[in-house]
Amino acid sequence: MKVSALPLLLHFVFVYYKKDGLKLGGEMSDLKQNNQNDFITEKIKVRPVNKKKLIRRTIITISMAIIFGLVACVTFLVLEPVISNWLYPKKEPETQTVRFPEDKEEMSPEEMLAENLPTESPEPTPEPTPTPEPVQDPEEGKVVLGEEQVQEILSQVTLDLKHYKEMYAALSVYAEELSCYIVTVTAVTSNIDWLNDVQESRNQCSGVIVSENGLELLILTDYSNIMSGAKLLVTFYDDSQVEAQLKQYNSDTNLAVLSVALDALSEEMKSEEQLPIAQFGYSGARNLVGTPVVAVGSPMGTSNSVGYGIVTSSNTTLSMSDRNYKLIQTDISGSQNASGVLFDLQGQVIGIITNNKAASGMKNLITVYGITELQKIVEKMSNASPVAYMGIRGVDVPKEASEELGIPLGAYVEEVEMESPAMRAGIQRGDVIVSVDDKTVSGFNSYSNTLLLMEPEQTVKVTVMRQAQEEYKEMEFSIELGGVE
Repeated sequence: MKVSALPLLLHFVFVYYKKDGLKLGGEMSDLKQNNQNDFITEKIKVRPVNKKKLIRRTIITISMAIIFGLVACVTFLVLEPVISNWLYPKKEPETQTVRFPEDKEEMSPEEMLAENLPTESPEPTPEPTPTPEPVQDPEEGKVVLGEEQVQEILSQVTLDLKHYKEMYAALSVYAEELSCYIVTVTAVTSNIDWLNDVQESRNQCSGVIVSENGLELLILTDYSNIMSGAKLLVTFYDDSQVEAQLKQYNSDTNLAVLSVALDALSEEMKSEEQLPIAQFGYSGARNLVGTPVVAVGSPMGTSNSVGYGIVTSSNTTLSMSDRNYKLIQTDISGSQNASGVLFDLQGQVIGIITNNKAASGMKNLITVYGITELQKIVEKMSNASPVAYMGIRGVDVPKEASEELGIPLGAYVEEVEMESPAMRAGIQRGDVIVSVDDKTVSGFNSYSNTLLLMEPEQTVKVTVMRQAQEEYKEMEFSIELGGVE
C-alpha cells in the first residue's frame, strides 16, 4: 500500500509553525509588558528657566508699550484739533462794522450853564442873596433858568488868584485824564547813504483812539506825517509800543485811520474793563464860540504837550469835493506842525487839529476840523470802505433865496471839477441837484451824506433843476461815480 508524501509533509509544517507561533506570541506579550513598565517608571525633567532671556523679553515688552503710548499721545494731540474742528467747527471772529452815534441835539445856553454849575461851593459864603426858584417846564420836565437867575448866579461868583490856580490845576488833571485816548504815531523810514550805511529816520505825530471792530483798535491821525513811513509804531499812554497798519486815508482832509491788533495790546490795556475810546461831541452848535477847550496830543509840535483856551470862531466853511467841512478857530497858540485833538470840558472830541488850513495871519493858532462834519468820513475809513466821488463843490440853497428868487431847494452847484464824473456827464455850474438815485436832496449836506451811501464805479441817476430863461427845468443825468483816494 502506497502512502502519499505530500499530506505528511503538510502535517509536519503545520505542527512546527504552531509551536513557533505560540512561542513568538509569548515573546511579544512579554516585550509589550516590559515597555509599559518602562514608560510608567520614566521621569519628566522640568526645563530650566533662562533668566536673561526672560528679562530681555520683559524689557522689550515694556519698551514697546511705552512707544505705543507715546505714538498714541502724539497722534491724539495732532488729530484731536482736526477732529474737533470737523465735528464742532469754530466760527472765526468777524470784523464788526464801525458805526458812530448820530449827532446829539444842541444844548441851550441855560442847559450848558446848569450842567457845568458845581454841586457844592468850594468855600461857604456868608448868607448869599436868595435867588429866585428855577421854573420847571411841565412838558419836558427840564429846569429852565431865566435871565435874571443866570445873572444872579454869575454875580455871586468872585474869582481871585487862588481860584485861577485851582482852575489851572484842575485843567492839568483833566488833560492828564484825556491822555489815555491819545497815542504817539512814529513813522520809521530807512535809507542807505553813499557808504552803504543804513540811515533810519523817525517822524512823529499824535493820534486819537476812535473805535474798535472786535479784532482791531482804530486810531485817527494825520496822514502827511506818516505817508512816507515804511513801518508805523504806536505808543500808548502806558508806554507800550506796538506796530500798526494803515487801514485807509483821505486825501481831501489829509487824515488816516490806523489799525492795531487787539491781541498785540499790553496786558495792562487788555485787563481794563473798557478800552479807552474817545467819544465824539457835537461841533455844529450855534453857540460854540466862547466854549472852553483843551488841545492835547502835539499842539505845540511835540508829543504830550497841551494847550488851554476858548473857541474864537466856528463859522468858517471849507469847501472840498462833494463835501463841506467846518473849521473851528481857537486862541491857543501852537506850532504850525501841530497835531492832535480838541476836547471840550465834557470829555468829548469836538475837532481834529489841522496845521495847513488856518487863515492867513493865524498860522500859529490851533485850528481844527469840526468832528461832526468829519464823522461820516472817519466811519468810512474805519471800515476801509471806498468813498464815491462825483466832483462838485456847492452850498445849500437858502430858504429866503428859494422864496424870493424861485430857486429850487437842493444842493446848489458852485463849481464842477475838471475831468470829474460830474463834468463828463454834463453837470454845470448853477444847477441845483434835487435827487440822487430817487433820494431827495434838500441841501448840500444832504447830497454829501447821500453820496456816502454809494460806491465807486456805481452808476447813479442824478436829477437837477437847470435855469432856462426865467424858469427852472428838470434834467436827468446818468453818472458813473469815481473814487476818492
